[in-house]
Amino acid sequence: MTRSTTRSQEIFARAQGLIPGGVNSPVRACRQVGCEPLFMARGEGSLVYDADGNEYLDLVGSWGPLILGHAHPEVLEAIGRAMARGTTFGAPTELEVEFAAALCEAVPSIERVRAVSSGTEATLSALRLARGFTGRDKIVKIDGAYHGHTDSLLVAAGSGAATLGLPGSAGVTAGAARDPLVVPHNDLPALEAVLAAGDVAAVIVEAIPGNMGCVPPAPGYPQTLRALTAAHGALLVYDEVMTGFRVAYGGAQALHGVTPDLTCLGKIVGGGLPAAAFGGRADVMELLAPVGKVYQAGTLSGNPLAMAAGLKTLELLRRPGAYERLDHLSQIVADAWLDGARAAGIPACVNRVGSMFTLFFQDGPVTDYTSAKRSDLQRFAAFFRGMRARGVSLPPSQFEAAFTSLALSESDVDQICSAARDTLREI
Repeated sequence: MTRSTTRSQEIFARAQGLIPGGVNSPVRACRQVGCEPLFMARGEGSLVYDADGNEYLDLVGSWGPLILGHAHPEVLEAIGRAMARGTTFGAPTELEVEFAAALCEAVPSIERVRAVSSGTEATLSALRLARGFTGRDKIVKIDGAYHGHTDSLLVAAGSGAATLGLPGSAGVTAGAARDPLVVPHNDLPALEAVLAAGDVAAVIVEAIPGNMGCVPPAPGYPQTLRALTAAHGALLVYDEVMTGFRVAYGGAQALHGVTPDLTCLGKIVGGGLPAAAFGGRADVMELLAPVGKVYQAGTLSGNPLAMAAGLKTLELLRRPGAYERLDHLSQIVADAWLDGARAAGIPACVNRVGSMFTLFFQDGPVTDYTSAKRSDLQRFAAFFRGMRARGVSLPPSQFEAAFTSLALSESDVDQICSAARDTLREI
């Protein structure tokens, strides 16, 4: 199991003198799991290779976008064709229109859509639009839900903030911190109470929370959430940056049978390149400049390389059996992890929806952020290190979901399951 990581260590030492913490996104520093980050050199299919040449079966998938695996040849070919025509124009292209058409066709709640470059841009723009449309100021968010690093949405955020043990962020003004009203996940009475108080422009939810670990909504929760927001004149904003095209082709809203007013998409829609989008009801979206009074813009929005990658990815996901295979492989892994923990006498539970899942080191159930935080972080850290030593790359946080990809083979899955059983016995 011993793997040399000398080159990664050398790069990390240099990075720390140039980049805060040596990384460009905090969770990558691997501090919760008690080790240094590996610097990746390349990816191919289900595998990633670090700077020392070690290979790992990848259950991170760049935190979700790589549902087809690394360096998919058809996606690379699509990017290459677009690149040959130019990398960016700062002007409209037909690819942007095709991208918009694909999203509107795939997600029925989206009647108009605008491309941006990140999930953070998508959520902040959707909420600005919701305020502009309703003329109200207040936003409701869920405790432990992460919607990007916009000031007001870092209040009671999970994911990276939870991993680092931070309650929020320095630099967020008192005014911004007061903007959101925070309620627990799956707590409909608390939600109804804040809606009844009035002046709520929108409720924003992770359609299936994945930034406190994977914590699905309770049965009936999405449908009642939709009814409550409509009754109180607030917009429902589905943050599907993670779940869009991950849990179903039409996103989590297709599974829930819910029609949100606005939807935020990211990760998979960029096909591995930086792209995101927000869209929804035509009457709401038409309030955006240049036709409406809500301003939003971005120099690289609709970048042709990202549009090409996203379009090809969506095309490949429409092939028959794609989601059934993802579900099958993910079920095998999740079951093996839970069985391995029980066989080793370790308290554990697994939450899974399609190809996103989390092994929580506690008896469970995990139904919200409060219960997720009861997990044994030391055991998770030991699990992470043991899996890495056995050639499996996991998200370095108890509060993140793992992802399977269509690039995984049955033998890959067997190796992941075997590594987990051995690691759980060890710890």
